[in-house]
Amino acid sequence: MGPSDRSEPRFARRVIDAFNPHIEAKRARTTPWAGLTAQFVLVTLAALLYFGVRMVTKGAEAAAFDNARALLRFERSIGIDIEARAQDLVLGNQTIVTFFNWVYIWLHWPVVVGALLWLYRFNKRGYVLFRNAIIVSGAIGLTLFVSYPMAPPRFLAGFSDTVTELSTSYKYLQPPGVVNKFAAMPSLHVGWNLLAGVILFKAIHHGLLRLLPLVSPVLMTMAVVVTANHYVIDAVVGAVVALIGLWGAAHMTEWTERRAQRESAPPSAASRELIDAAS
Repeated sequence: MGPSDRSEPRFARRVIDAFNPHIEAKRARTTPWAGLTAQFVLVTLAALLYFGVRMVTKGAEAAAFDNARALLRFERSIGIDIEARAQDLVLGNQTIVTFFNWVYIWLHWPVVVGALLWLYRFNKRGYVLFRNAIIVSGAIGLTLFVSYPMAPPRFLAGFSDTVTELSTSYKYLQPPGVVNKFAAMPSLHVGWNLLAGVILFKAIHHGLLRLLPLVSPVLMTMAVVVTANHYVIDAVVGAVVALIGLWGAAHMTEWTERRAQRESAPPSAASRELIDAAS
């Protein structure tokens, strides 16, 4: 029995171990997908909580529209109210509209899930860093969704809802019944794609290939504005929230690493005497 076994309740140890990125090197080579089921359950529970809390603001339509108009006035005052002009530039070209619709739909959840799976297989530390950053930034995002509901531009006069009007894939990846329409602030489409881009950039070591993940958050930032799903400030705040989540995740990961190192270290002479006396 190690020191942590005596000081931590069994349930607490299991919860902590679920966040622990360390798998023995030999086991990681022979069974690279070991533990994936537990991680799947953990991420699924976090996702269910995320969508469940988003539903809390469904009845806040009046506040959401008031906040949207206030945000547009603020953007106008600092000269960044480009949403309507940006959409007008592309609405006349069906190919460009379809391209950005597809970016909004297919470069979000597929990228997030794909990055998690790739990192779990090839870079366990990167996986845990990404997963924890999603959890931390998601918690911040949920707090903002509840405290500051925001109607997206597509609900305002002068904007077109290009995604739901012209695409059917969106209904399968994000069913309207589980999506809160008034959770525009912050844009975690931008934030989580930025997280994936930064962490994959650090994890990939193959020249130009490592630059590809950085294209995704750039395209997503353009897409959320052009499709009228988010304001410019939503994208900015989404990026800031994601980076705060990454900072928090780095501290969480370092803590689990220190804990794992303590547990794997051979016990001192005094510890061995205590263990022998207890056995």
